[in-house]
Amino acid sequence: MITAALIAFPFLAALLLLVLPSARTKQFALAATLIQAAITVYVVMLFNINERQSLMANMQFILREDWIQSFGISFFVGLDGISLLMVILTNFLLPFIVLTTWNRPMANARFFYFLMLFMQGALVGVFVSLDAFLYYVFWELALIPIYLIVLLWGGENRVKITFKFFIYTLAGSLFMLAGIIWMYLQTQDRSFGIDSFYAVMLDGTSQRWVFWAFFIAYAIKIPLLPFHTWQPDTYTTAPSAGTMLLSGIMLKMGIYSIMRWVLPITPTAVAAYTDIVLIMCVVGIIYASWIAISQNDLKRLFAWSSIAHVGLITAGLFTLSRTGFQGALVQMIAHGVNVIGLFFIAEIFLQRRNTTQIDALGGIRSKAPIFASVYMIITFASIALPLTNGFIGEFLLLSALYEYSYWFAAFAGLAVILGAVYMLRAYKNTMLGEDSSESFADLNASEKWVLFPIVGLILFFGIYPQFIFNLTDESVKYLLSEITHHMALNY
Repeated sequence: MITAALIAFPFLAALLLLVLPSARTKQFALAATLIQAAITVYVVMLFNINERQSLMANMQFILREDWIQSFGISFFVGLDGISLLMVILTNFLLPFIVLTTWNRPMANARFFYFLMLFMQGALVGVFVSLDAFLYYVFWELALIPIYLIVLLWGGENRVKITFKFFIYTLAGSLFMLAGIIWMYLQTQDRSFGIDSFYAVMLDGTSQRWVFWAFFIAYAIKIPLLPFHTWQPDTYTTAPSAGTMLLSGIMLKMGIYSIMRWVLPITPTAVAAYTDIVLIMCVVGIIYASWIAISQNDLKRLFAWSSIAHVGLITAGLFTLSRTGFQGALVQMIAHGVNVIGLFFIAEIFLQRRNTTQIDALGGIRSKAPIFASVYMIITFASIALPLTNGFIGEFLLLSALYEYSYWFAAFAGLAVILGAVYMLRAYKNTMLGEDSSESFADLNASEKWVLFPIVGLILFFGIYPQFIFNLTDESVKYLLSEITHHMALNY
């Protein structure tokens, strides 16, 4: 029941928000996200990290009730270490995202926060669903709020950009739906349960078709080259809170889904297409980093930087190694925390100076030393400086790539060098230089409540990533054993 509560509470809070006085909308939204975070802490305290030898043994807090029995559809949810980590990411970032809007006047704030809470419930649903049909329902439900957030509160050309975003994600969803239906038809018990999907032994040709049906949907969501063109415009046009939802949490849906729904089900196809996917990832890393260097808008620079980082995370997964899986999980947490900080920094520039153009800024460090210090730490985390959260994940990912092929590791490693170039140059041009005559207030109380904890998380996970390893290690070992087992049977 606790898993159902994790899903239901944000939906119920969203509905209640619609009938509350508008003057208390923001406070209620923050309170709801904090309660959801508290529920998550309770689940973590109950979670058993001991070794388990099967999918169902690995899953905890399972709830399975018939939903549409004639089609083998059930409300089937549960948590293992990997999905719990994604729930932690979702439920702990949402309070920060709400706080980033604290000082910003917003038209129709009640509906805005309704969409945020609704999206939170759907995101949790994606991460805990063990029925493919239910998973698909939550996947689509998570997309609807962000479409509306970008469309209603976005910037210039938001209608055109939202439509492009919609077409991309809808096309990907249809591919995934086709793959889900095909897998359902292959199950012996005509079930959408993930245990039934894992039990299907597809031949090589079928695996290839199913692999691409799922992978295209996830490559669009992550996004990977060449499915990335919706991302920079959407991230730039969306209100900052919407960009944080997209970059900090929603793109993790694609990476998580590769681990849960692609690698264990189509391992033979994965082995056949690993080099193709790694080439996509590495080329995307270099291309996105190179484009980021030429950007003059902070939000676009951070958007391109995000493409480079998630390309490296995906590449680590396709090494099919314990090091690559653990590196991907650590880096998903690091990326989620860091991009919230970066896009909030861009929002602060926008509020103070009404621009995020780098060449219109400068000389701010002397006016806002606390802001400058926080921005520097988040920048260091983004470029993977040792003792920050970005270092551990990138080190593991590059190590896994090196074990697979030193050529892939060498080219992917360029992301570290190029990332330092564009991130440090952006910091220098915005914070240093000649002191301009315009004022720039240092961080206020609500901004500190966002950025100080983010700095704390950067340092905590940079020094002690063992929490993530302890939580996820048994689930990672099980997934890898399942992949190895299926490969052996197919060969």
